[in-house]
Amino acid sequence: MLKKPLNKYFDHTLLKPEAAKEQIDKLCQEAKEYDFFSVCVNSCYVDRCVKNLEGTDVKVAAVVGFPLGAGTTASKVFETEEAMKDGAKEVDMVLNVGVFKSGDYDFIRDDIAAVCEAAKKYDGIVKVILETCLLSNDEIVEACKLSEEAGAQFVKTSTGFNTGGATTEHISLMRETVGDRLEVKASGAIRDYDTCMAMIKAGADRIGASASVQIMKVYGEK
Repeated sequence: MLKKPLNKYFDHTLLKPEAAKEQIDKLCQEAKEYDFFSVCVNSCYVDRCVKNLEGTDVKVAAVVGFPLGAGTTASKVFETEEAMKDGAKEVDMVLNVGVFKSGDYDFIRDDIAAVCEAAKKYDGIVKVILETCLLSNDEIVEACKLSEEAGAQFVKTSTGFNTGGATTEHISLMRETVGDRLEVKASGAIRDYDTCMAMIKAGADRIGASASVQIMKVYGEK
């Protein structure tokens, strides 16, 4: 079932507003110890993480338009460029759910495309957070299609700051929609080994979690 070592599925994540510098340092130390794929942080900590992770292959990802996605396109582009200049290799941008639900798909496509263009200048990867708990299945399919048309490399389930997180049903639907053309990230409420493995089985290529260390410990025991 695993296409790569389990540790390389993880974006080790700390996005709480109260996250202090010492906690970010600990996040990076854990990421180094377990050789996770990346750490995922708010953009003000990108530079700090890059310095902490120097000499490793652990990447830094930053969130953009987080957690609501309701900022202007220009603000998302600026945030993307700042994160990339500081050393981020990936950005996880939040879909503008309100505009999406208004049916203005051209705006959504352009919003995502502008972030993708900004990231492309730095060879960066863009993941689009759909906030699936707020969407119907048909809307999830449409959001995946728009993300692909706009040039994103990933579709992602959740911020973890709304009414729900990843579900295997949504991961399966996203995988079915994007096929092998895009990757799929499961995030939100993935707190234990069994849930993590269920997401991977359903088609997740990446796992966003703050419980990465605990999950790896259980994996080691098994």
